[in-house]
Amino acid sequence: MTERRELTQREILDAAWAVAREKGLAQITLREVADRVGMRAPSLYSHFDSKNAIYDAMFGQAWSEALAVFDEARRHAPADVRSAVRFMAHTFFDFAVSDLPRHQLMNVRMVPDFEPSPQSYAPAIAVLDIARQVFARHGITAEEDLDLYTALVGGLVDAQHANDPGGNRWGRLIDRAADMFVDNLDLPTEGTPTQPTKE
Repeated sequence: MTERRELTQREILDAAWAVAREKGLAQITLREVADRVGMRAPSLYSHFDSKNAIYDAMFGQAWSEALAVFDEARRHAPADVRSAVRFMAHTFFDFAVSDLPRHQLMNVRMVPDFEPSPQSYAPAIAVLDIARQVFARHGITAEEDLDLYTALVGGLVDAQHANDPGGNRWGRLIDRAADMFVDNLDLPTEGTPTQPTKE
């Protein structure tokens, strides 16, 4: 019963993502999701008690996918600061531009009155913690520096989605943006991490 329930929930989420990718996040309706999984809309309530509960599960799923990507990236981040900053920026950019509705749900307030639950928000916090760990190896520990970095990369992602979907016009600027960030902090560009890498 548990396995069947989990399978049905995954099917519901897959259907919700399909609607989001075809019509937009705000266009998800319980009726259409139910139709796609062969249910009547009221039957969805036995799995998700509201449309926002579906959004919440989608949010948690998206950030869990990001967490898996960043956990792997952490293990392979280059030793020198400039390459590490570039590497992490490319990792986020590539993940974000590969799926517009997923990026919007994760990083843009596209759904009115939706706030993720603490459980669904937890992997988002874990992703940011990974970035902190990688940057801390190179002495980047100030919260405002991490804020600046996320704003730089996030801005490139938004510009790419808005102006060149499917292209790489803003992706080509990642290394320049990363170098500007490193240069602004007057960080060394060569050498070994200030702290050992922990697997």
